[in-house]
This record gives sequence, C-alpha cells and structure tokens, in this order.
Amino acid sequence: MTDPVMRLKDLTLSLDGNAGVVEILKGISMEVSAGETLGLTGASGSGKSSLLMVMGGLERATSGLVSVLGQDLTPMGEDGLARFRRDHMGVVFQSFHLIPTMTALENVALPLELAGAEDAFARAEAELAAVGLASRGGHYPSQMSGGEQQRVALARAVVGRPQILLADEPTGNLDAATGEMVMDLLFDLRDRHGATLILVTHAPELAARCDRVVQLRDGQIISDSLAMAAQ
Repeated sequence: MTDPVMRLKDLTLSLDGNAGVVEILKGISMEVSAGETLGLTGASGSGKSSLLMVMGGLERATSGLVSVLGQDLTPMGEDGLARFRRDHMGVVFQSFHLIPTMTALENVALPLELAGAEDAFARAEAELAAVGLASRGGHYPSQMSGGEQQRVALARAVVGRPQILLADEPTGNLDAATGEMVMDLLFDLRDRHGATLILVTHAPELAARCDRVVQLRDGQIISDSLAMAAQ
C-alpha cells in the first residue's frame, strides 16, 4: 500500500468576520491516495472550497496537520508554499484567473518560465494543442470565450506535469455544454498526466464521475464514500 499523497488530521480553519471569529472547518481528518479522483461536495458555505484552498496551501490552517507528498505545509512561508505549488500542483479556479495582458501562450508558459524551464513555450504550445486551442495561442483572454479561457487555465494547470490537480468549481461560470466539454478535458488531462484530482463541485453528475465523494456540512465531513460511477 502506497503512502497517501495528502493527509489531513484534526484540521481547523477560523477566520475573523464582522460578528467575530467564524469557524470554517472543524476537525477535518482524511487521506487522499495517489491517482485518486476525489469530489468535494456540499451546499454553499459548507467549507468545501476553503478545504481545497487549505489543501493547496492557498489558505493557512488555524490548527491541525496538512501533509502533502510527505511535506508538512503548516510551517512553510508564503514563498515556500508558492514554490511547492509550482513544482507539485496545478490549480483551476471558477473564474479562470488568467493574466489579461498576456496571450494564451504566455499565460500557459508562465509557470514554467518562473521555474526556469528552457522549453517553456514549446511545452505550452503542446498543452494548448491538447485542449484544442493550438490556433489561439496569440490571443488575449478578452478575445476569448469563457470556455476557451477555462481551457487555457486547464493547460496552464497541467503544463508543469503536477502530481496533484485541484479544481474549484471549474465549470461554474460556463453553460452546460461548454462545462461538460471542459470537464471531459480535465479528466483526460488527469489521465494523460497520471495526476491525483481533487474537485469541488455542486453538480451531482460531475461528482458521480469521481472515484470517491466527500460531502461537507457546516465545516465537517458528513459522508465519505465511493461515487456511483466507481462502484
């Protein structure tokens, strides 16, 4: 049995709000295996996106253990976390987060350039082709549809060949048909790169495509089970 790629133990997250301290996550403990596709579900405000952000070191836990690929993220500084994400993770957000002054090709190549890769643009071209946007590399985000922008974001997330892919409602801003196409691409990219995929979603049909589904309510895990498609 291989070691888990991610291990959370007694994880809590509290944030200061207008009415005082708000407990977002309350004693989360779970493990994620290599190559697993995990869906995080729950109503708005259940804590699923916050949990994903903690998993990716984008939000710092208040207490508890966050171990990713054997590395404890808790004591790491912002620069260390940024380097760790760059080297090991790909992140896809609902709102794309492309840099508007960069072309699609430049957006995809950026993580590799920051890592000092000499073949950054060649690899970026290959990933744009993999998401069907080989002819759009010279276009800026404002010249692209929402679906195209999300496909660029997918290419950017996987161009570094990450071991872990994190996706936060990646189809939330897209129509149904475009969203389905983007999700097919995300699963295809996951398969091609052999990455572990952790996905936040409201959509039952999307959760059913995952190997395992963890449901949250009020910052706590209320169920952890194999998805129907995996059973």
